[in-house]
Amino acid sequence: MRYFRIREDKSLGYTGFVDAAHKWGLPGVDTCPACKSTWANTTIAYPSVDLTPVPALADFAEARAEPLEEYERMRELVRPLLPPGAMVQPGACFGPLVGKAQGRFGQFVSNYSYVLLVRREALEKLQAEGLRGLKGCRMEVRFRQRHSPELLELELLPVGRLHPKCLPPNREPPCPRCGWEDLTMPKEPVLDAATLPLDLDLFRLVDMTTLVVCTERFAEACQRLGLDGIVFLPLPTEG
Repeated sequence: MRYFRIREDKSLGYTGFVDAAHKWGLPGVDTCPACKSTWANTTIAYPSVDLTPVPALADFAEARAEPLEEYERMRELVRPLLPPGAMVQPGACFGPLVGKAQGRFGQFVSNYSYVLLVRREALEKLQAEGLRGLKGCRMEVRFRQRHSPELLELELLPVGRLHPKCLPPNREPPCPRCGWEDLTMPKEPVLDAATLPLDLDLFRLVDMTTLVVCTERFAEACQRLGLDGIVFLPLPTEG
């Protein structure tokens, strides 16, 4: 199986832009007692997760940093609502994208590398092809135009990792207390084949959550159906 990195296709002249943020989120960590890091990872998002059953819902509406113990307390409140095996880190987001949009959109929209939006009709075509794990989530986005597309956010589960060969050999392990890991995107990323999912055609990586990955089945279906707005860059794998 071949894999590809998904990026926005800027060659087609689409002007559409979505300015939005997820409705709820966990706080970042303010000075981990173990590694002394202050951090958050807002690229992890579960737009299908509704936090309205959670007590003190307003606590999840404001982006901020909290002591590690408070983050852990809030994390445990949302954990029962998450998809099975979901990865959670400080700053993780939940619920629909809320904001505004305008312009001319393709079938896919990826204004930010870690967010992938799709027109409803395009998603239905892909699902009819039998592609695995495609979940489109509604958005609360107001369009500044009369004729607007129905865009959905694709929920991208963190699965799979980079192969150690493309990472610095002397890198520090993740903090055992808060999970902080100081990694930057390699110039030539390589996927660890042993960690890649067998039941998903679209996902993001656990250790590089800004990298959206698809299988050749997904890429070929998009090209065959004429679904535009994104390009596919080959990603090598190592066993």
